[in-house]
Amino acid sequence: MDKHQVTFQPDNVSIEVDHGTSLLKAANLAGIDLASTCGGKGTCGRCAVKVKEGKVQDEAKGNLPPRLRKSGQVLACMTHVAGDVVVETTADTRLREHRVLTGNKGLLAEKQVDLLAGNAFQPLVKKLLLTLEPPSVTENASDLTRLEGELRKITGHQHFRIDWPVIRNLAEHLRQSDWQVTAVLADYNDEPQVLQVLPGHDRIPPYGLAIDVGTTTVVVALVDLESGRVVDQAGTYNRQSRYGDDVISRMIHSTEENNGLRQLQEAVVSTINDLIATLLQRNNIHHTRVYLVVSAGNTTMTHLLMGSTPRYIRLEPYIPTFTRVPTSSAGELGLNVLPAAPVLNFPSVASYVGGDIVSGVLVSRVAESEEPVLFIDIGTNGEMVLGNREWMVTCACSAGPAFEGGGIACGMRAMDGAIERVEIDPGTHDVRLSVIGGGKPVGICGSGLIDCLAQLQTAGVIDRAGKFQHDLPTPRLRSVDGDMEFVLAWASESGVNKDITISESDVQNLLRAKGAIFAGIRSLLHMVSMEMPDISKVLIAGGFGNYLNIHDSVAIGLLPDLPPEKYEFIGNSSLKGAEAALLSKPAWLKVEELGRMMTYLELSVGTTFMDEFVSAMFLPHTDLSLFPSLLDQSSLKKASNL
Repeated sequence: MDKHQVTFQPDNVSIEVDHGTSLLKAANLAGIDLASTCGGKGTCGRCAVKVKEGKVQDEAKGNLPPRLRKSGQVLACMTHVAGDVVVETTADTRLREHRVLTGNKGLLAEKQVDLLAGNAFQPLVKKLLLTLEPPSVTENASDLTRLEGELRKITGHQHFRIDWPVIRNLAEHLRQSDWQVTAVLADYNDEPQVLQVLPGHDRIPPYGLAIDVGTTTVVVALVDLESGRVVDQAGTYNRQSRYGDDVISRMIHSTEENNGLRQLQEAVVSTINDLIATLLQRNNIHHTRVYLVVSAGNTTMTHLLMGSTPRYIRLEPYIPTFTRVPTSSAGELGLNVLPAAPVLNFPSVASYVGGDIVSGVLVSRVAESEEPVLFIDIGTNGEMVLGNREWMVTCACSAGPAFEGGGIACGMRAMDGAIERVEIDPGTHDVRLSVIGGGKPVGICGSGLIDCLAQLQTAGVIDRAGKFQHDLPTPRLRSVDGDMEFVLAWASESGVNKDITISESDVQNLLRAKGAIFAGIRSLLHMVSMEMPDISKVLIAGGFGNYLNIHDSVAIGLLPDLPPEKYEFIGNSSLKGAEAALLSKPAWLKVEELGRMMTYLELSVGTTFMDEFVSAMFLPHTDLSLFPSLLDQSSLKKASNL
């Protein structure tokens, strides 16, 4: 098969590919990650590039606006190499570093009750400094027997797992160090495992990794297991994003593409390994000093990390291969730490409620509350738990990628250049923007979209159904290709030399996303015969949730109309739960119990969810009595106009 060279500008990176390779795949092979919400199906229109030179086969289909096609842009996923090519990418089509929510770097865990989720400081890995009695003609037990006997005396355990790589050099280590050795012991179940035997009394602390494997981002925390200190943290976007933004597109890629499952596993493992390398280099720690990994992710992300097909998660009756994840080793998964280091994954509850939610419930102590608490993590899926110490119900609703910028013409994830706050003057319709990083805007992220939706309605630009008002005296409102849109930033004000807009189609996508979240909350309440005021506290987790404007989120009907003091942002609870498990055996043992406590509500069964979803497709809702504070504000506004 003919080979052709593809050069990507402005990076000036070249890659040789087969004839007929898509530009999207060529970019991936070159290490250039283009935005592709749909996973290369041509429906999202995010991977637009410009062919500067050379020959390509453009299928001229897919969701690319006519004005972009006229300017010479093509969809990378729909355009195939037919000769040597020079391609130009732009800032708004590239995946760049996200704003990643981490946790509490530097805190001593034994002093942080929240981090340990109320459990005792009892790390899953310890170093034991041992001095063995040398053998003699009359005391002639084997070296391994002597080691096991000393471990029994110190730990009280009777049985240990000691694999061959540890035993291989045991004789030399014992004699070279005058029978003084350091045993590294992982104690997370009924049979502690000796991971390493080091000669002499080694006083370098053992380290562990807590990992939040998110659909959008991956965060790794390096933890000192002796002091309980969170030494350092690093995060970036999940490289699986090149195959699609949401779990469904990745499921499809894993099952319908050649080597799709392997590609997805390699993508997330390489993401984690790069973060590990950064942390270890930054702190001058050798990779063999990392003895344990605890990971939390949704059910699909856990399957993909473990290299297990998620095929049947998306097919009725939606059954995962596993919910409790068998322990594996870092060597088996290709993680660059001590090969024997156990990898522990938080268990899932069901196909769409995963270990990240169990981790969040652990660290937020929902199961210890006397009163009903609502825990919610908003992303491409809206996962939520309602309950207290006696009961918990949970569900997941597909919000779609709108809150991550997917399906929105100028949408993007939370990274430099993203609009995160919007103000629209009701009189002049002038716009004030707040941009991540402080530079010119290149798009708008989820928190900005929620602000924008609320501001558009307050300023009278859209009605409660999300329809634009055609008669407003402002040049910002216009019709393009039959779709009304509002200009947030003119081309001269943007960082991509084109207008940043929000369209009526975008608004409808946002209404569907917010409607799904609110319908999920209402469905859980129906299940337990409760109403909104019965909720004592709302805990909002996750990177996206951390930057929500509560007032605007209530105004659009995304979140319940409850007093502000009932809301609490708890940050990256998935990562914090993994840290707590690393540092506390009681916390880790509690994890499976929490998973069993949760009753999963499958929203596709019955009509409750769909009825609620239809009702939530207005701003804020068809039933305004659910939003009494908004009614009060409306009444005050009318009174002031009399």
